[in-house]
Amino acid sequence: MSQSERTGPVLAVLAHPDDAEISSGGVLARWAAEGREVHLLILTNGDRGSNDPNQDRVELAAIRKAESESAATFLGLAGVAVLGVPDGELENTPQVRREVVRHVRTIRPETVLSCDPTAWFFGTTYFNHADHRRAGEIALDAVFPAAGNPLFFQELMQEGLDPWTVNDVWLGWSNEPTHYQDVTGYLDRKVAALALHASQVQGGMLGFFEEWLPREAEENGQKIGVQHAEAFRVLQLG
Repeated sequence: MSQSERTGPVLAVLAHPDDAEISSGGVLARWAAEGREVHLLILTNGDRGSNDPNQDRVELAAIRKAESESAATFLGLAGVAVLGVPDGELENTPQVRREVVRHVRTIRPETVLSCDPTAWFFGTTYFNHADHRRAGEIALDAVFPAAGNPLFFQELMQEGLDPWTVNDVWLGWSNEPTHYQDVTGYLDRKVAALALHASQVQGGMLGFFEEWLPREAEENGQKIGVQHAEAFRVLQLG
């Protein structure tokens, strides 16, 4: 089955409260509009997403959770959950993988979306956040072999969460994309959803994204002859 024919549930597993909108807001909005049940799992609480030394981290985490819920509703997602690991402290541990496996076995997604853990450097001016890389590692290790193997996290089976095999994995923020997804008609929704993360787009940052995201989408779109596209490394597992 090709990517365009998938109709089942989706689970996006990303590091920070605004990563979904920046990396893949167009495709998530498109899938939701097409009737797919799209869920978002955010692994950290974003409590260090500020340069203000007086910012209360507990307060910021609560703000960012509310922003994520508003953005998810705007994108048409079926649900959003925040795992709550402190920002900058995400590690690929059995405890974190178990919680991702719990969501996979609960939602039983056809598709899991995350970010490419092999992407360290983007050009000569930016290197990837460690939480982004870890999120990709965790998502992949949760999908295979853990989610589909009954001998991993057997306590979840005792909760009635039987093993589940994911069909395909989409990894955004990749230096080696294998698929460009047409998101024409959804870019405005992507940018507007990002704007709902008001704590993160202050001081001119929204203007930066309003310029950069369309330009990136146009460049990707040119590769497949459409107006706007998002780039992914796609793995067909089933």
